[in-house]
Amino acid sequence: MNLNLYGHDGAWLMVDCGITFDAKIDDQQAHKFDIVAADPSFISKRKEQLCGIVISHAHEDHIGALARLWRRFKADVYTTPFTAEILRRKFQREGEKRPPVIHEVTEYEIHHIGPFEVQWHPMNHSLPEPFGLSLKTQAGSVFHSADWKLDNKPVLGKPLNPNALKRLTRYNFLATVCDSTNALKPGYSLSEHDCYEGLKAHIAQAQGRVAVACFSTNIARLISLARIANETGRYFALLGRALENTVAVARLTGHWPEDLTIQDPNTVGYLPPDEVLVAVTGSQGEERAVLNRMADGYYRQIDLDKGDTVIFSSVIIPDNELKIERLVNKLKAHNIAVVQAETSNIPVHASGHPNEEELRHFYKALQPQIAIPTHGEAAHMERNAQIAKECHVPTQLTGFNGDLFKIAPEAQVIKGFAPVGRIPLAE
Repeated sequence: MNLNLYGHDGAWLMVDCGITFDAKIDDQQAHKFDIVAADPSFISKRKEQLCGIVISHAHEDHIGALARLWRRFKADVYTTPFTAEILRRKFQREGEKRPPVIHEVTEYEIHHIGPFEVQWHPMNHSLPEPFGLSLKTQAGSVFHSADWKLDNKPVLGKPLNPNALKRLTRYNFLATVCDSTNALKPGYSLSEHDCYEGLKAHIAQAQGRVAVACFSTNIARLISLARIANETGRYFALLGRALENTVAVARLTGHWPEDLTIQDPNTVGYLPPDEVLVAVTGSQGEERAVLNRMADGYYRQIDLDKGDTVIFSSVIIPDNELKIERLVNKLKAHNIAVVQAETSNIPVHASGHPNEEELRHFYKALQPQIAIPTHGEAAHMERNAQIAKECHVPTQLTGFNGDLFKIAPEAQVIKGFAPVGRIPLAE
């Protein structure tokens, strides 16, 4: 649930405003989900000092809380066209009569927001328009990576490789704030193209219907599935409102290829099983999502039968293990074949985050004076800091939520600078 604040010259700039999902188990072992956001009280008490809100990309852990919390800030928002359209729909659903001014930006565009000069740098991730941010002030410059990876063969967007990172050296960054999600994983993350090839291999040999569960914002994965449907003689459909919404936004903003057709979900259930490929919501075992309802046999548009295949094209998010295990057991009880990324011998999921070697390229290319790991558990951030040290970054600052990382005129961490809290947004 990312919410970052950068302070300089009496002003604050917010980068991202996301949510997380907390799984709770009561005495009957039934799951209950609270949608949770970071407590914004520190900046809401100083909203006259908030000069703007920048959203790096459209994943829920970076964008999901803004429509609920924006009334506490009342600041302009800066983001890219795809993310802006996702945001507008969120504000509409919230019934906001006076939504924020949203400034749409493009790659390498520069905006002066209060005392900050902000520039958008294209990265690779698993959805359209992921951007890193250079934040320039009189005290120095920071590169905020947001979520990223190296990918020479992305399905969506331009390739990002070590040479592309080296172009950032000229900015002479004082500090980098970098994604730590996969810092414990050796080597490189898989290319989205490798995932496409792996999914195609599984789907080409499947006999009945194939349902692929993936994150609704992963437009690159959905484009791969639509192409695979064409190549394997299947009709492709989207099952779940979140999937339909994000693909609609991708079409509106020019990210969906015009030659890829999508079948009406109301008709896909009448097609021969071996001609059906559907993308479904519910990769994390969510009780009310499409895949769980299909497993229980009461999803109205299509049934899953013996001989069909379900592919989990996603990673298991920590704390969701039990829910996913229950879902998989229900599917297997109906003799439905299940393929999971963790056990498949060919790739069916590609992470959108950098492994160890990608982090090494990052630090060697940008050559910051200070490394500030973020976006991960304590072990991930500690490993990120260690990699930075191995790459001869002079200073590494690690801490916890609520700490202030002071980078100029001297680097230090001020512990417990802001009260740390979590606020439930829904149940």
